[in-house]
Amino acid sequence: MTLTPLVYWAQRHEDIYLRVELTDAQNIDVHVHEKVLQFRARGHGAKGQNEYEFSLEFLSPVKPEVSHKSTQRQVNITVRKEQRGWWERLTAQERKPVFLAPDFDRWLDESDAEMEIREKVRFKFKSLLKNIPLTLVLKTGFLFVYNLVQFLGFSWIFVNMTVRLFIFGQDSLYDTFHTISDVMFFCQILAAVEVLNAAFGVVRTGVIPTLIQVVGRNFILFIIFGSLEEMHNRPVVFFVFYLWSAIEIFRYPFYMLGCFNTEWKTLTWLRYTIWIPLYPLGVIAEAVAVIQSIPIFTETKLFSIPLPKAIGTSISFSYFLHFYLVLMFLGLFINFRHLYKQRKRRFRTKKRKAN
Repeated sequence: MTLTPLVYWAQRHEDIYLRVELTDAQNIDVHVHEKVLQFRARGHGAKGQNEYEFSLEFLSPVKPEVSHKSTQRQVNITVRKEQRGWWERLTAQERKPVFLAPDFDRWLDESDAEMEIREKVRFKFKSLLKNIPLTLVLKTGFLFVYNLVQFLGFSWIFVNMTVRLFIFGQDSLYDTFHTISDVMFFCQILAAVEVLNAAFGVVRTGVIPTLIQVVGRNFILFIIFGSLEEMHNRPVVFFVFYLWSAIEIFRYPFYMLGCFNTEWKTLTWLRYTIWIPLYPLGVIAEAVAVIQSIPIFTETKLFSIPLPKAIGTSISFSYFLHFYLVLMFLGLFINFRHLYKQRKRRFRTKKRKAN
């Protein structure tokens, strides 16, 4: 005659727990086929030392992997549900088997189980925070907020200029400075933070390439565009601002994801590829702006260095601009080489991981 042990059960949203009342159980065999769990073992149960077995057809599908752990007094079985949810009963048949009873030691109703999940998540989150140094949390938060603000700023610039170009056509090229410059001033002043981050080791990047880019852009923005009203209505302002923002709307979200060691492959490819045509074009647009400003500086003598009256002349700022044009293309070479090395290193690393 087949003997059946006493079985107690409880559930959570993802698991079924069974407790088989069998002392010193040996030769335990537990497996699931489709929705049916089969159990067989030898041990001391309600009918003494014997072979005990039972089967349960579950209400809904479960996963075939079953874990069990035996103690001196019982066998604990855990079955994972195929789909997360709360069952109204354990078995397919409405009438409960006589050997089956609720495990009140583990019994929870659905609302209590949800509260238990929330408590576990809260506990894991607190444990995670305890294990993360405060300095790392502050650093990550600071970098994320900085990159988010820059992304929002350059996105506003890019979208605004694109919409105005579609609506007003060529006319939008001539009033870019008046409509966009305030936000661009804010973003480029804020970009000085990137030089400090590189200098103090907050981020792992070269100080010199970062300094060249930030100083170069601010020179164009504040000296060439900002100090000369005659430059405000030039179409070159549109092209400089548009190329700058087109690069940054991919760079800053890439850095945002990097704060949490997360990567989106498409964004990574764009971040390390889009600059290849746009960065040289941006430098060319900046050079055009410098060339267009030289006659204005010569005529207005703005920023010129006065010499003694005996000499009776001054050193025009335009002389410096001729020299600055050479520095611009030298900086382009240095930065382009640095960024290209970054790109090669990045994709070489990814290729190794893939292999």
